Amino acid sequence: MSNPLEKARYLGSAHTPAQLPADGGLEVAFAGRSNAGKSSALNALTRQNALARVSKTPGRTQQLVFFEVQPQRYLVDLPGYGYAKVPMEMKAHWQGFIDRYFRQREALRGLVVVMDIRHPLKDYDRQMLEYAVARGLPAHALLTKADKLGRGQQAQALQAVRKELQATFGDAGIGVQTFSSESKQGVDEARAVVAGWLELL
Repeated sequence: MSNPLEKARYLGSAHTPAQLPADGGLEVAFAGRSNAGKSSALNALTRQNALARVSKTPGRTQQLVFFEVQPQRYLVDLPGYGYAKVPMEMKAHWQGFIDRYFRQREALRGLVVVMDIRHPLKDYDRQMLEYAVARGLPAHALLTKADKLGRGQQAQALQAVRKELQATFGDAGIGVQTFSSESKQGVDEARAVVAGWLELL
């Protein structure tokens, strides 16, 4: 099966709004707390082992990293926070930068929030989903590391997250699925969502 995301390549990083690429084309942002498996998910979706660097040190992504899938089509890796070793002023800088990015970025077409299936819907995850809902953007939650749980536990976790999202956001249309970059569970499903937002299907 052909993979519309497999040609993704590193384009550049932005630490300030001035460093962002021109606001054209379509882009999908990926957010996730440190150690939720975001880099592994990006690598699994693009079928590349080292597109997003998987770091043993959580919180290493400290800028918006842009990957070009094809001209005018981008994946954007957001900094993974919720990790204590980041100085407060850096957190404040990121808060402002991300806030502005979500409010003003015309190219943004959807948000994927990556969360460990064993610890879903922490404050950071909710905040990211709130950004998407406030802007009327589609959002999709990947419950990663699903291979760490049995099928029954996975189903329970999925149901619990769905229920909580419904209670918090109503019919905002946030998708949720189980995912494992190790076993490749849910990879095709997630890839189809992202490729659809980027109008690659």
